[in-house]
Amino acid sequence: MSAATHDDIDWAARLSAMRRLDMLERDAVRGVGAKLAGGLPPGAVVVDAGCGAGGMSTALASVLRENGGGRLVLVDASDALLAAAREAAVAAGGETVSVTTVAADVATDPLDTRVPQADLVWASAMVHHLPDQQAGVTVLARLLAPGGMLALAEGGTGQTFIPWDIGLGRAGLEARLNAARDAWFGELRAGIEGAIAMPYGWTAALSRAGLGEPTSFSYLVEHSAPLDETARQYVVERFTWLAETVGDRVDPADRETLAALTDPGSPHYVGGRDDAFVLYARTVHTARRLS
Repeated sequence: MSAATHDDIDWAARLSAMRRLDMLERDAVRGVGAKLAGGLPPGAVVVDAGCGAGGMSTALASVLRENGGGRLVLVDASDALLAAAREAAVAAGGETVSVTTVAADVATDPLDTRVPQADLVWASAMVHHLPDQQAGVTVLARLLAPGGMLALAEGGTGQTFIPWDIGLGRAGLEARLNAARDAWFGELRAGIEGAIAMPYGWTAALSRAGLGEPTSFSYLVEHSAPLDETARQYVVERFTWLAETVGDRVDPADRETLAALTDPGSPHYVGGRDDAFVLYARTVHTARRLS
């Protein structure tokens, strides 16, 4: 199956960066996995929809193993990402966890005929890339067994990496970059063929999908300065991506600052700063099938 999706992003080409992000979030998502799946009985079925490189797949497989075993079903539109996620999940789950993959597009493929009813369905940063987000939530809700939970990781805070004043250009650069990124994403969503607006929150979307007991919680990802090599490389990749994606949306002075931050030969290179850090929160929205 093609690695490109409705937003025309080649996610398979970003596998290395996704793996790096998974490493940064490893401890945090392990806690989230335990919170969501720790109480499931042996033999439970868990679906990771839009599994990406397998960061949460690994956490869920580990929790299922601790629970006495179960079945983990990985769903993604990219064969390359499915292979990476499966490899990681199999290693974490051991012999007591069955790991299967389903190459499918949540927006167009009949998942309920290809995926077993699940005790938990997890979908992280995937639904907002679908043309009709509400329809996507409804499709995922239909995968639940009675009493099962749907958990959507969507939204949170913007990522921050550098001090407000970095000694170069105008202070507050990241706030302007995040605003430009939001504008870019708004245009990206508007350009998706068949895009339908969802002018309400994720807990409302869960309720409209027929689920009950909607609620939310957030988890923190924090790596303090000075950063290790993995986190440092992620910060460099992030600023490089921002320069390439939204650099033309900020003023010339900010573009010059971005150029310096992404230039290994510059004294302001973000990869060489001892005050760079990683800080953000992600929000998980949950609800259950009550009957």
